[in-house]
Amino acid sequence: MARQIRTMAVLFADISESASLYQKLGDTAARNIVNTCLALVTGVLPRYDGRLVKTIGDEVMCVFPSADLAVLAASEMQSLVSSTRPGNYPVAIHIGLHYGPVLMEENDVFGDTVNTAAYLRAAATAEQILTTGATEGCLSAALRSCVRPIFHAVLKGSAEESAVYQVLWRTDRLDLTDVNLHSGKVIPGDTGSLLVALGEERVRVDQWRTSVVIGRSQDCDLVVTDKFASRRHLSIKLVRTYFYLFDHSINGTFVSLESGEEVHVLRREMLLDGSGQICVGRSRAEKPSDVIAFTRDRRSLYRA
Repeated sequence: MARQIRTMAVLFADISESASLYQKLGDTAARNIVNTCLALVTGVLPRYDGRLVKTIGDEVMCVFPSADLAVLAASEMQSLVSSTRPGNYPVAIHIGLHYGPVLMEENDVFGDTVNTAAYLRAAATAEQILTTGATEGCLSAALRSCVRPIFHAVLKGSAEESAVYQVLWRTDRLDLTDVNLHSGKVIPGDTGSLLVALGEERVRVDQWRTSVVIGRSQDCDLVVTDKFASRRHLSIKLVRTYFYLFDHSINGTFVSLESGEEVHVLRREMLLDGSGQICVGRSRAEKPSDVIAFTRDRRSLYRA
């Protein structure tokens, strides 16, 4: 099928804290619960002219012909998961959706609308649905009464702040938190993925690969040889839209920043921003055998 530009709503629904399910229940039981939850979510689609584009790990990506249908579907997804307890276990989902132009190719969709919906899914907390001011402007009058602005964000493709709206899907709103309209609340934007390189080896930390492990053990994502490095020396993880280095070692990790400052990280975490170098077990001044480079790829973190 040839490429087409169409206007539609893109929705991402993701199981909240799914990693903890696997840790608590084991792979088999957790996967059964995840599959039951995703089946419940996708079962909503036919009632709102929705189409499943793909399943990505523990989340689904789907599209709808209108903003109204996407909001109604998202609300039913939340209601069903909340009341049904998939697999007899308390599971929650978080949802991001955005209405706008997409590039269609075969059965997949691409573009800034997709990236924005994925970003809002990452920004949403458990049992929350987030959307954009542009989507709110396309809703019917009845559904506009069910959304409210709660944050601002700088979305991809724009240099200006945009309102981020919450969809109020619960019928009982007694426990709803009041929004302070007098405080300037700008949530972290989509500033791109993180590229990590050791010699010719490169890995990208993004929504598809949310963590990498570096150390001397052969099962690490990047294997170092320095004798001062621990077997599983450090990990780099995506936490919402930020990247953190976590040191697990005996000798610590030395991070050189763009300013020239070198920071010794020992059994703690450090925010990685911009670009720099990482030395495992000893300082850059000691001329270690392994130097790991990191830099931000400013293209969308949520390219889908």
